[in-house]
Amino acid sequence: MSDFKPIVRLMKARYHLRIRRWRRQMSGCAWSVHYADGRVINWIEAPRPKTPISLAVFLHEVGHHAIGFERYSLRCEEEYHVWVWALKQMRQFGVEPNAAVLSRFERSMRYAVGQALRRGQTHLPPPLHRFIPAAA
Repeated sequence: MSDFKPIVRLMKARYHLRIRRWRRQMSGCAWSVHYADGRVINWIEAPRPKTPISLAVFLHEVGHHAIGFERYSLRCEEEYHVWVWALKQMRQFGVEPNAAVLSRFERSMRYAVGQALRRGQTHLPPPLHRFIPAAA
């Protein structure tokens, strides 16, 4: 089992993150709280990074703050770019995304694109076309 604590410390410092709680399941959430006095607090919930998949989910949530919540107009496009950012970060830290991580990326993107289509989205950026469900 690798020690990913230095990565967690670096990400918390670089993006001014607070961890609301460490999740037991492989899911996460990222949000910012904006106060009237101008303060902004960046929060995430994610699994504690102990394996490549938990590291990927953690970095995915960090990626929402790194890339920004308002940068892309489509939620599925934001998810795509955040996943690409997380995978790139893993490689930069010397952790090659394994089959479980890549499968998680694919399944997450198929779900996000499918959700956009179910909600009536008709135009998707070209990088997302590969995730369009076969039934669509």
